[in-house]
Amino acid sequence: MVQKQLSDTRFSVLDLAPIIKDGTPAIALRNTADLARHVEKWGYHRYWLAEHHSMPGIASSATAVAIGHVAANTSTIRVGSGGVMLPNHAPLVIAEQFGTLDALFPGRIDLGLGRAPGTDQLTAHALRRDRRSDGSDFPEQLAELREYFKAQPSGKRFVRAIPGEGADIPIWLLGSSGYSAQLAGQLGLPFSFASHFAPENTLQALELYRRNFRPSEVLEKPYAMVGVNVIAADTDEEAKRLATSMAQQFLSLIRNNPGQLQPPVDNIDELATEYEKALLQQRQAANIVGSKETVKEQLQAFLDKNVADEIIVNAQIYDHQARLHSYELLAEIFNPNK
Repeated sequence: MVQKQLSDTRFSVLDLAPIIKDGTPAIALRNTADLARHVEKWGYHRYWLAEHHSMPGIASSATAVAIGHVAANTSTIRVGSGGVMLPNHAPLVIAEQFGTLDALFPGRIDLGLGRAPGTDQLTAHALRRDRRSDGSDFPEQLAELREYFKAQPSGKRFVRAIPGEGADIPIWLLGSSGYSAQLAGQLGLPFSFASHFAPENTLQALELYRRNFRPSEVLEKPYAMVGVNVIAADTDEEAKRLATSMAQQFLSLIRNNPGQLQPPVDNIDELATEYEKALLQQRQAANIVGSKETVKEQLQAFLDKNVADEIIVNAQIYDHQARLHSYELLAEIFNPNK
């Protein structure tokens, strides 16, 4: 692989629409629109929102609605899902939702798909009712969804997605293991890997994707995007303190007690047991946290190792202004002439 520079790499935003302590979904979604307007101005390529359910700290559960909210508050940046969990929905519904988004915002909508539930099994059952909940029929669901987007319905298809039919919406496969990497390669689709919560599998998944890639009408060569947690501030110390909000969020998931995004603390170790500290260290192994100079150095090292075509950045920061500043500092790194 040829070494890439940060200035030659696309950067995008992954937003979980965080609901902060004592905050509301309304505040979270207003902050989402505000962040989107800023990062569009700063040169980010796309803005994705993630589907999670029954999570007190995440406001993007109705992902297609949230995408419409962001697209309506911006004008040029691509907007999409990172991702929609396909097994939670009938493919026809997704085709209609994203066909509608494409009709409203032509040429700007992405559809990233995952096969995990994005929640616990009880909530997954509430979403899927009598559907299989293990994602084993994901390839069949994907094929059905792609069929709905075709301009000319096949002779065997009697149900049509309107809006949706004929829509030119890029479909991405998302994953945190090798399954979606291999499938994306075989189908010649772009692939996004969740290194921000499964860093130990990144290199293996990217290699699997590229090894299995077959050129298609969508892509002539592989295109891989990698998710990274990046928190930047004016000093290393301030960035590390801001990052304790995200660490507390991971800690709540480890304890199976998800909650709202908490304010930063001076010492995260005081809140965790030795066992939890070990899990936190593993979960956050690929986090990039620090001043502008530190982040630039660590990001280049990450890119040298993983050789991604694009990096999509998650930043779970409690204070909205600090979150804006983090993304602005990052933009100064990859887009210094903006």
